[in-house]
Amino acid sequence: MHWFPDSFGWLATAFFCISYFSAASNLRRWQAAAAALWVTYGAAIHSLPVIVANLLVVGFALLPPRWLRRPPPSPTPG
Repeated sequence: MHWFPDSFGWLATAFFCISYFSAASNLRRWQAAAAALWVTYGAAIHSLPVIVANLLVVGFALLPPRWLRRPPPSPTPG
């Protein structure tokens, strides 16, 4: 077992688990932090898919909520 990279993976897992018990306002912050740890883990094990996937998660988690909402449907005439 490689303790250094594995420790980032286990810590990231713990952060994701904690995020499920946090207030809704903190959920995305916890998930961004966990994904950042996964990026570190991916770099440590030289795994580009882990790095890229979690960079996307960090990016979406840090976007302002209004950017993630769908616009309301247009009213239909009639």
